[in-house]
Amino acid sequence: MSTTRNGIRWRLVAGALSLALIVSLVPLSLIRTENKTVEKPKYNNLTPDEEQVIIHKGTETPFTGEHLNNKAEGTYTCKRCDAALYRSSDKFDSHCGWPSFDDEIPGAVKHTVDADGRRTEITCTNCGGHLGHVFEGEEFTARNTRHCVNSLSLNFVASPVAKAVEKAYFAAGCFWGVEHLMKEAEGVLSTQVGYTGGRTTEPTYQEVCYDNTGHAEAIKVVFDPTKTNFETLARLFFEIHDPTQKDRQGPDFGTQYRSAIFYVDNAQRRTAEELIGILKGKGYNIATELAEAGVFYEAEDYHQDYYDRTGKQPYCHVYQKRF
Repeated sequence: MSTTRNGIRWRLVAGALSLALIVSLVPLSLIRTENKTVEKPKYNNLTPDEEQVIIHKGTETPFTGEHLNNKAEGTYTCKRCDAALYRSSDKFDSHCGWPSFDDEIPGAVKHTVDADGRRTEITCTNCGGHLGHVFEGEEFTARNTRHCVNSLSLNFVASPVAKAVEKAYFAAGCFWGVEHLMKEAEGVLSTQVGYTGGRTTEPTYQEVCYDNTGHAEAIKVVFDPTKTNFETLARLFFEIHDPTQKDRQGPDFGTQYRSAIFYVDNAQRRTAEELIGILKGKGYNIATELAEAGVFYEAEDYHQDYYDRTGKQPYCHVYQKRF
């Protein structure tokens, strides 16, 4: 009996020593899992209004957001986690009351169909913060998509070095065709059709056409002066419409269809005068008016990039070399 007990006791001691040896070889990090803590992501502090929108999926009052009319170049980031969400180049005016974008930074925004199955919610992929909703099929832009985003969900980071740009304003009949041909020119960064040179404020298309507001259908051209210049664009202007026609262009009649250059400074005025002089010397009876640039009123959204959106072609504008 004594021998048996001693044998059992020895086996127990040996087993304990073996277990102790095994334990001593295992990293403490694999044993003390109960002491591990998972750190929660650190997010920015939010105001009660921001929390209501970002966390509780609320909606800010339309036409009140700080980013609604922001035109600066830069990046829009998530107010909760600072993730980059949208580029300023994808922002457009939808007149819906909230900032609108027709594209997102790839992978930055998550799309989830609402419980009712009718709308699609957009959230920050990184932190899940509520941004707003996305809509398609409205034909505001060529991408046919509108991210309707709450300003309270966004911060804006301006580009560190804003590119120096210049602007020019031309009127040459129906602004659809002028924009279509002008935007293809090298160095043109953006174009916008609208109304200028008239007597009333905030004119509509119907008013310009039928109420004798004095406005011309015009185009604003934003260009990179390192790649082109006003003279090059003005030469193109004279070659994509008939500058000898007064208060009309092709089948369109009325003062709103007049040929005009709205110069932003004396340098542009002098250049325009020189080009008109050259054309007159070639026998052209130029009807183009020169006037100082005033307030430019953006036309309705359905006029912007009209031929790109519809796939049609200009009916009264065609290139004809004159210089």
